[in-house]
Amino acid sequence: MRSCTRLSTTDDLEAPATARGRPGVVLLAYAAVCVVWGSTYLGIRVALESFPPFFIGAARFVVAGAALFVFARARGERVPTRVEWGGALLTGTLLFVVGNGFVNLAERSVSSGLVSVLVATMPLWATVFARLFGEPLGRAEIAGIALGLVGVAVLNIGGDLRASPSGAALALLAPMGWALGSMASRRLPAPPGMMRTAAPMLTGGGAMLLIGSATHEHLGAASARSVAAVAYLCIFGSLVGFSAFSYLLRHTRPALATSYAYVNPVIAVVLGVAFAGERFGVTSILGASIVLVAVVVVARARAG
Repeated sequence: MRSCTRLSTTDDLEAPATARGRPGVVLLAYAAVCVVWGSTYLGIRVALESFPPFFIGAARFVVAGAALFVFARARGERVPTRVEWGGALLTGTLLFVVGNGFVNLAERSVSSGLVSVLVATMPLWATVFARLFGEPLGRAEIAGIALGLVGVAVLNIGGDLRASPSGAALALLAPMGWALGSMASRRLPAPPGMMRTAAPMLTGGGAMLLIGSATHEHLGAASARSVAAVAYLCIFGSLVGFSAFSYLLRHTRPALATSYAYVNPVIAVVLGVAFAGERFGVTSILGASIVLVAVVVVARARAG
């Protein structure tokens, strides 16, 4: 799952870009977001070879959150208030414990490529939850949601989801958590600037550490490739991905900045097949294509 996008996603994405970025830098940032966040699914799969799921998330977000916190303080940003820390805890739990932790859990039994496709349904769930909060839905949005459910059903027909019902359920719950967390971040008290992201990452990472301890996760001998995967997720998946995405939000149109969501599953599937020996049959390709078309339909309808 995307690791650390700006938390007030809808507010940020509706704001116009403040300045046009240099084409070369924009292209580099966009490529970084697409490739890095698309590759995190394979990174999680490799990390799981030696590390338990919640430890991986805790390591990622405590390290990345602490780095952002220190950087924000160096820029003169204030420490969040007690109320803001409370809001960050709820947001961080939804975004990182559910949104990312459940991805880690799911990838123990479901292929990284298939998990990435299910995570790509996040805009569909965000639209459903928006309706529950009183926002009206247009016909195109309803059609997109229905089409997305058809895509998930097709994936199930292929047998990939039936092989691990619990893993599939976790992979579907993860984008629901991210959607709810994004909505909560808009409504809860939050500090300004980079602290708006650092605080939820720290609290969410801390919550994952507590959950891992409560469920008796333990660390054994770790392979060099798993250690490298965790380091990659911390540095590139979190810090580099976040920085590149933030640049895109500031210097490009929102539609371009967020279109990485259509590319990530493709990259995740290709990497899973090429480097992890995962299989992605014709039925899975059809179901994944339907899901991605549904996401595009809903995204365009909401943008219009």
